[in-house]
Amino acid sequence: MTQIIQASTLTLHDVKEKFSIQLIDDEDFFSEWQYNLPQVTEAEKEWLDRMKADFLSLEEYPFHEEIVKLAVLGPLLSLAGLFGHPFHPEVEVKVETEDEEEVIRGSIDVLILRQNFWVTLIEAKNQQFSLVKALPQALFYMLKNPHPEKPTFGLMTNGSHFTFIKLTRQDTPKYGLSEEFSLYRRGNELYRVLSILRRFADL
Repeated sequence: MTQIIQASTLTLHDVKEKFSIQLIDDEDFFSEWQYNLPQVTEAEKEWLDRMKADFLSLEEYPFHEEIVKLAVLGPLLSLAGLFGHPFHPEVEVKVETEDEEEVIRGSIDVLILRQNFWVTLIEAKNQQFSLVKALPQALFYMLKNPHPEKPTFGLMTNGSHFTFIKLTRQDTPKYGLSEEFSLYRRGNELYRVLSILRRFADL
């Protein structure tokens, strides 16, 4: 009998065992989050400062991941230019893989497309979740990109923390991670998050 597995229950060990994916800890593999980043204007910085302040005031109360999307993701994607032509966002995109023994099913939170190519995949979690818990699910979705010839970029966020992912699938699947950006540090690391999203759009 075929076993049904929800993508949200996958562990990193599961993903590595099922898909033979390797972590590459080499900055040359995932240099896109570090170099040639577009500038953020002073007006945009003011808007990002307000976003940070709003989010930190919201977190005094329990809130759902949908609030993360409203308070953080929507404004960031709009400022990055990922809502307008030639990009096309989709939400709750169903993903499934199967063999004779099991079927793995899940739903991508936000997927940004350009002419049917996956540009950026976003996995949003509740504020109570560490981004470590989002990584296996995000990698599984990225592995399902129907265009293996191009890198896939992802973003994991719980609203206060942000980590970017790059995955390539030539020969053996490989992935790399950016450093983690946090709203709890001094300054406003949303500036860098916005620049990286724009860099992905430019690619």
